[in-house]
Amino acid sequence: MPTAPTKDLETFANPHPDRDYQITIRIPEFTCLCPKTGQPDFAELTLRYVPDRLCVELKSLKLYVWSYRNEGAFHEDVTNRILTDLVRATAPRYMELSARFNVRGGLYTTVVAHHGVKPAGLPAP
Repeated sequence: MPTAPTKDLETFANPHPDRDYQITIRIPEFTCLCPKTGQPDFAELTLRYVPDRLCVELKSLKLYVWSYRNEGAFHEDVTNRILTDLVRATAPRYMELSARFNVRGGLYTTVVAHHGVKPAGLPAP
């Protein structure tokens, strides 16, 4: 059966819930549509988080990101919606999503959204 995009995010138990550690996931091929023009927007997403009891499963994250390919969304909205969905699924101690959109009309846009307070001692992005 072929794989299809989905909004379902799967998780698994954090193997080290007693420790603060940072997970970084680079998503270089994010695509959505401009809600005004219908033109594709391309971005590189970087997810950084400190898990509590759950971690996001990578294949489900890939299919989730893919689900935005044909949706119209402003950069600011889509970045915050993705962060909200990931926080809802994993309930992390800290999470940050950075979306670096490719040039459009001579302008580059980067949107960074945060959830929680970053624990002391973790590496900077």
